[in-house]
Amino acid sequence: MPTPEMLLTDQEIQAFTESGHWRNRLLVDYLDDAVRSRPEQVATIDVHGSYTYAQLAEDVDRAAHALVDMGIAPGDVVSIQLPNWYEYVVLLLASDRIGAVANPLIPIYRDHEIGYMAAAAGSKIIFTTEEFRRFNYVHMVQRLWPKLPELEHAVVVHGEPEGDGFTGWDDFLQRGKQRRQQQPLNYESLRPDPNALALIMFTSGTTGKPKGVMHTHNTVLAGAMPWPDRLGMDHDTTVHMASTFGHLTGYMYGVALPLMIGGTAVFQDVWDRDEFVELVERHSINHTSGASPFLHDLIAVAEETDRDLSSLRRFCCMGAPIPRNFVIKAKELLPAMNVFGGWGQTECCLVTMGHPSDPQEKIFNSDGRVLDGMELRIVDFDGQEVPTGVEGRVQVRGPFLFRGYLGQIDKTLDEFDGDWFDTGDLALMDDEGYLRLSGRSKDIIIRGGENVPVAYVEDLLFQHPDIDEVAVVGVPHPRLQEIAAAVVTLRDGANELTVETLRPFLEQKGLAKPYWPERLHVIDEFPRTPSGKIQKFHLRKRLAEEVQLLQEA
Repeated sequence: MPTPEMLLTDQEIQAFTESGHWRNRLLVDYLDDAVRSRPEQVATIDVHGSYTYAQLAEDVDRAAHALVDMGIAPGDVVSIQLPNWYEYVVLLLASDRIGAVANPLIPIYRDHEIGYMAAAAGSKIIFTTEEFRRFNYVHMVQRLWPKLPELEHAVVVHGEPEGDGFTGWDDFLQRGKQRRQQQPLNYESLRPDPNALALIMFTSGTTGKPKGVMHTHNTVLAGAMPWPDRLGMDHDTTVHMASTFGHLTGYMYGVALPLMIGGTAVFQDVWDRDEFVELVERHSINHTSGASPFLHDLIAVAEETDRDLSSLRRFCCMGAPIPRNFVIKAKELLPAMNVFGGWGQTECCLVTMGHPSDPQEKIFNSDGRVLDGMELRIVDFDGQEVPTGVEGRVQVRGPFLFRGYLGQIDKTLDEFDGDWFDTGDLALMDDEGYLRLSGRSKDIIIRGGENVPVAYVEDLLFQHPDIDEVAVVGVPHPRLQEIAAAVVTLRDGANELTVETLRPFLEQKGLAKPYWPERLHVIDEFPRTPSGKIQKFHLRKRLAEEVQLLQEA
């Protein structure tokens, strides 16, 4: 696959390097640091066991040799669709080691999403598991393989390989060990430029297709670098992560951050509140990051448990606003823990973040202040900066910013106002520099921190034989903050349609379950503008009022 075109200038490289925000290091360099200083320290803990930095380095070395032996060259795409397991970290670091491009994929994705993403990325090898949460990933890869002309290998982790082209994990590592004995690699010759493409991470967009966000080694690591100093983290810190590594949150603050500080990472492959508090007590977890439903669940179980949670000092709540009552209740039940928010996107990493020292009102009412190196401005719809306290569009620029959408440089440029990236979010800035998100100009629903791509879901629903028109909108939810509701008009002679009768159709289409509409409303006619566009704000208001009435009943 040809090297993708990226937006990157010599002037940017010089400026961000001189400022110290681009340090020209790879993630695997931090592994090497930890191995030199603390080889026997535990690096990761997952559902299958714990692994020291020395063990991690050995498996990364074997995996790197195996990848090269299988024909993976610098610039080739390594797709990884696994839960939050140790092997995920091995593969991300091994890809770094040989200059391959990592393509993390979310485990909830099915044929529809993976078929598109693997083809768009030009995946040459894919790592998956046999079964997770009652879904067989090997069978999915078998179904998709004929449609993926660049795919040459599939490796199965914690499961049995089936058919030609599939390799088991143990055989994969053994292949690497043998290659190392026969022909050890010269890593210096394979080392990528830190400004080369390192990561392709697909994000739910406002169009019908997900977009492949391209980050270099420098851009994605720059986004994690402010955390250790800002939050007082070092090699004694134990970091927890339950958000999937297929999201930038999971990748940056579950994989990259613990490695950069030489600390210990504790992974959950499925969020479970009771398991989480057990992990906190057993491993003395200090820090976690996640969406507000995780905080909701922690509060609920903290009221019921007598486990020792005193080690937990920080909960960075990202993906949706933090409800005021969550923060108050958390402080009451877990007085040693500080809750604070942050805002960012796959395209720009985390741009603003709160701090444990922030006043409570700022934690309740803002998403923090801009992290060092990034710039943020609020503009009106004509592109003019607005005064403090006035709502407008959020635009950002700086060293954390992505370098374009894969294969869509023209589309990328459409999202920029000069050198400012227009995030599609609406917000206000107060006179102390705290950001408060107020809405989204882009049509995305955030369900418990997970973006639901509205146009993508609508395109599938339009294919239903009984649906004439459809609009998918977000409605409030007490735990997830927001869920998707499908509002439809039906064709003449259509059968009765309900959420229950819609589910087999969505399953047959291979749509990831978190994207399924959880409410369905059949109406006779949509509210429209004079030009004929559906007025979704009327639908949101109507459904929100219905939800409020149900809660009060």
